[in-house]
Amino acid sequence: MNPIKPQPLGVRHVVAMPWPGRGHINPMLNLCKSLVRRDPNLTVTFVVTEEWLGFIGSDPKPNRIHFATLPNIIPSELVRANDFIAFIDAVLTRLEEPFEQLLDRLNSPPTAIIADTYIIWAVRVGTKRNIPVASFWTTSATILSLFINSDLLASHGHFPIEPSGSYKVPIFTDQNRKVQYFHP
Repeated sequence: MNPIKPQPLGVRHVVAMPWPGRGHINPMLNLCKSLVRRDPNLTVTFVVTEEWLGFIGSDPKPNRIHFATLPNIIPSELVRANDFIAFIDAVLTRLEEPFEQLLDRLNSPPTAIIADTYIIWAVRVGTKRNIPVASFWTTSATILSLFINSDLLASHGHFPIEPSGSYKVPIFTDQNRKVQYFHP
């Protein structure tokens, strides 16, 4: 019996859309670097704002990762903490249309989109265009676990925490002795 040899899929083009923040762009770029090193037929278009391209454009990258920009229509990275809610709102409401316009301008259509999990509109764009979308979680596994288990934290009285200072947060619990140790 002859074994079936996998056939090359041909050139693939992935569009990567990170959340516009350092803790999201760096992990997404590292993922894309790993992907193109593993697959010689993969090309990545890495999408950032014009401001972010200025921050990271000079960093070394493999030849098959190309940057594409969206206009600076969201608050600057340098002042976003002044009104973080407005920043989040802008990312969720203003970047979708320019992203779609960018997809229309690409030389080759993408075969997949890798989007930061927080870029929720990427799934809508991919669905509309019949492009598969992979969600990339850039935050630590600890944070994911907190999100997934937040109902358990609340039901066991660990969340929400009283901000008054009268509530002591245990830093260690010795289950054998049934003792909790608190930060002074």
